[in-house]
Amino acid sequence: MLDHLKSNNRLWAERKVAADPGFFKRLEGQQAPDYLWIGCSDSRVPANEIVGLDPGELFVHRNVANLAPPQDANYLSVLQFAVDVLKVKHILVVGHYGCGGVAAAVDGQRRGLVDHWLHPIREIHHEHRHELESIPDDACRLERLCELNVMRQVRNVASDVFVTDAWARGQPIQVHGWVYSIANGHVTDLNVSVCGPE
Repeated sequence: MLDHLKSNNRLWAERKVAADPGFFKRLEGQQAPDYLWIGCSDSRVPANEIVGLDPGELFVHRNVANLAPPQDANYLSVLQFAVDVLKVKHILVVGHYGCGGVAAAVDGQRRGLVDHWLHPIREIHHEHRHELESIPDDACRLERLCELNVMRQVRNVASDVFVTDAWARGQPIQVHGWVYSIANGHVTDLNVSVCGPE
């Protein structure tokens, strides 16, 4: 089963070694990325490829709708490891337009457990309802909600104790908010970067 994936893996490894014979030996030695990517699980959003980084250069956490909820132990474990052990310098919260999780949060349908996970997006939607209601086009309204979600998650990351403690120690960390367009492959910086507690 899945022989095509195993075959693809062998071809990928062969291409890597052909282009750079020491590639895997260097990866074995140490993981030392400068970046933590907090993104969506969407299969159309391959973190490393989007920013042109090789394995070992980007520490990645993905979940439905790129949330950074302060009560999620999985996300917090990744954040703490990235900040305290790997000493990343940049945390990238990256949402994307056309996010099914963001749309599902506000379409009124019930889907089970994921409804609980998406609750923070409904709160963002409610908080910004006047701005969102003023956007007549449904697709544009959802795009704006994707952006607002990224902005909220940047705030969550920047206010987390692991990040604020690192800043108190003088550790240089910047938290950034980006949104990715599946339509053209470009990321847009939402200009909400946070470089310190102030």
